[in-house]
Amino acid sequence: MTKTVIFDLGGVIVPLDFPRAYQALEGRTPYPASEIPARIASTGLVPELETGRIEPEAFAERICDALGLRVSYEEFCELWSTVFPPRTLIPEGLLAGLRRRHRLLLLSNTNAIHFPYIRRNFPILEHFDDFVLSYEVGAMKPAREIYREAIARSGCEPQECFFTDDVADNVEAARREGIDAEQFHGYEQLERDLRARGIDW
Repeated sequence: MTKTVIFDLGGVIVPLDFPRAYQALEGRTPYPASEIPARIASTGLVPELETGRIEPEAFAERICDALGLRVSYEEFCELWSTVFPPRTLIPEGLLAGLRRRHRLLLLSNTNAIHFPYIRRNFPILEHFDDFVLSYEVGAMKPAREIYREAIARSGCEPQECFFTDDVADNVEAARREGIDAEQFHGYEQLERDLRARGIDW
């Protein structure tokens, strides 16, 4: 029997639109949107931020240098967070219903810039009992440490947890830790996955 339902965040609850973010940055830097991803990746700083190994202010300063971006820290955080369009991929009623019968956890690769922004702008997150976040745990999916932290906070055995994530490697890593997991392919598929396990909402 499933006691805890665990959700990924980006690509499951809120959409991720990287081109939207690059377009927002384009008018502020000397570089076209098409070059921005490679310039950001070349710094190697995103995994550092997502595992809490660099402070967000230092991250912003170094990304601004790499992009020739001249904005305040607050402006940078807003631009950096345009990757999240203002909508959700699942209805709030699903989480509200699930929480009446199950413990709800969020398990996310995220950072100290994005997550506070999402908390402020997506009240759907209020339905979760706990958040297992890569920048707080110090490990990113698919590393085993972050799943073991989720299991510890679930209050039940791994096989009593159901997890959904849009990334196949993250689903497979969860299964290796004994968690029942399925890849997210949209709300209708998620409904079928939940019903197949007798999970009501």
